[in-house]
Amino acid sequence: MLTLIAAAGENNELGKDNDLVWHLPDDFKRFKKLTTGHYIIMGRKTFESFQEPLPNRTHVVITRRENYKKEGLVIVHSLERAIELTEDDPQPFVIGGGEIYDQAIDIADKIELTRVHATFDADTFFPEIDENQWKLVAEEFHEKDERHNFAFTYLTYERR
Repeated sequence: MLTLIAAAGENNELGKDNDLVWHLPDDFKRFKKLTTGHYIIMGRKTFESFQEPLPNRTHVVITRRENYKKEGLVIVHSLERAIELTEDDPQPFVIGGGEIYDQAIDIADKIELTRVHATFDADTFFPEIDENQWKLVAEEFHEKDERHNFAFTYLTYERR
């Protein structure tokens, strides 16, 4: 079951200058809980936005750069190849960025989206979720508080 996981603003904003434009500690905890023990598929720029590889996950990085090498990563040159390599994982996750989400949304089975209830200046966006193809099966709202500058909702979609 290929799952897209992302946090996006009201206008599907993902980030700017290869970084998130918000800090939501509870969303980071949820991301860690859901993805730990699984393959995480991402583009090179998304990987390079991390300080270091995320623990207890297998990183599959898609890049056009033929000579790209990094210790501890699985490097591939297409989404199709990334998915082939994850076939032993019952739920690999696509974690970004925008271009990879655009390629994966038509073949994904599930979307775990954190909708951040604000708009942001961004240069990377999550694709539109077509309600004819996706069914909302769970949602959980969280108020803005002392640790979270924005209200947000966890949304789970499954392909119809």
